[in-house]
Amino acid sequence: MNEQRLNIHLASAKSSATYRVMDRVAARRAAGAKIISLCAGEPDFDTPTHIRAAAISAINNGHTRYTQVAGIRALREAIADKFRRENGLDFDWQDTIVCSGGKQVIFNALAATLNQGDEVIVPAPYWVSYPEIVQLCGAQSVIVPCGSETSFKLTPQALVAAITPRTRWLILNSPSNPTGAVYSHEELAALAEVLLANPHVLVLSDDIYEHLIFDDARFYTIAQVEPRLEERTLTMNGVSKAYAMTGWRIGFATGPRWLLEAMEKLQGQQTSGACSISQHAALAALTGPQDFIHETRAVFEGRRNMMVQMLNDTPGLSCTVPGGAFYAFASCEGMLGRTTPAGTLLATDEDVANALLDEANVAVVPGSAFGLAPYLRIAYALDNDSLKQACEAIGRFSHSLR
Repeated sequence: MNEQRLNIHLASAKSSATYRVMDRVAARRAAGAKIISLCAGEPDFDTPTHIRAAAISAINNGHTRYTQVAGIRALREAIADKFRRENGLDFDWQDTIVCSGGKQVIFNALAATLNQGDEVIVPAPYWVSYPEIVQLCGAQSVIVPCGSETSFKLTPQALVAAITPRTRWLILNSPSNPTGAVYSHEELAALAEVLLANPHVLVLSDDIYEHLIFDDARFYTIAQVEPRLEERTLTMNGVSKAYAMTGWRIGFATGPRWLLEAMEKLQGQQTSGACSISQHAALAALTGPQDFIHETRAVFEGRRNMMVQMLNDTPGLSCTVPGGAFYAFASCEGMLGRTTPAGTLLATDEDVANALLDEANVAVVPGSAFGLAPYLRIAYALDNDSLKQACEAIGRFSHSLR
C-alpha cells in the first residue's frame, strides 16, 4: 500500500484535533446546520486599517519579490526593537528571524536541533502541535501533567523530575493555549533556577498570546526574568493574535545566533523568506499605532468574565478564571456517565464535545486533544451575542442529560 512508503515519523503523527473539529463544523454547515463554532484560535476582529493599507502600498510599490530568507531588514530591526522595548531583551536585528507563522518558528527550531533519542519536555495541557512537531522531528515528547491543582502550570519539582540526560528542550507557553494560564515573574524565576542547574536544556518560550493578558497583570518571558538563560532560549512571538493577522502568516523569534543561523539554513531549503507583502504589513503592525491591542484586550477580558460565569452556571461544568489568551478550559467531569436525549453515553470529554456539536450545534475541542481530560477548550473569540447563544445552548444540553 502507498501509505507504507510514508516517513515513519509522519505516519505515526496525528492531524490537528482543532482542524478535525473545524472540518466537522464545515460539513455540518454544508448540510444546512447553523453551528456556533467556539473552536478556532483566532481573533474575530478585522486586521487594523493601517496594516491593510501598508500591505496594499507594498503591492503598489512593487514589494512582491523574494526577500532574504530570515526576513527584510526593516522588519527584523522592528522585531529587535519590540523585544528590547517590551521584553527587556537586548538583541541586535541580526539576532532575529522571520518565518511563515509562529508554527514554522517552532518547527524550524526543533528540526534544526533534535536527533533520534532526544527528549522535549511538554507541560500538559499543551497546544496540540507541540508533541506532533517533536514526533515529526524524530524525538520524543515527555509530557508533564499540570492539572488544576497547580493552576495548569509547570512547577519546579515537576520540571526536575522530567529532566534526563537526553532532554534537549523545554517548551513554555504563557499565556497558555488551551488554559489561558499565565506564569508570574516568581514562577518563571523558580523554573529558571532548575534550568540553570541543567545547562544542556534549551528553552522555547512561546509568547504568541503576550498581549492578551488580563486583570492588569504584567507579562514576563523567561529570558527577561533570568538573563543567564538568553544564550539557550528561543523567544517566539508573532502578529497573528495581537493584531488579528492569523492569515498573514508571520511569526518571529530572537535567541542565540548559532540557533538562528541553523533555522535560517533550514528555512532556506524549505520555504525561503516569508511572504513579502505580509512582512511589510507586519512592519506596520509593530511600528504603527498600538491602540488596537489595548482595545481588543478589553473586549476579550469582558468576554472572558461573561463566559466563565455562564459556564460555571451550567450543571456539569466547572471553569477557573483564565489569566490570558481567549480560551476557557472547562472541566466537564460532571457530565460524564450521563446520557444525551439522542441516547449517547458520555464516557469521555470527546463524547461531550461530539454531542455538543451533533445535538446542541456548538463546536468546542475536547481537552484530551491538549493532553488533559476531561475538559473542553472553549474559545471566546466571537461577538457577545453569539457567545451568549452558545452558552445558552450548552446549558440546555446540560439540563437535558439523563
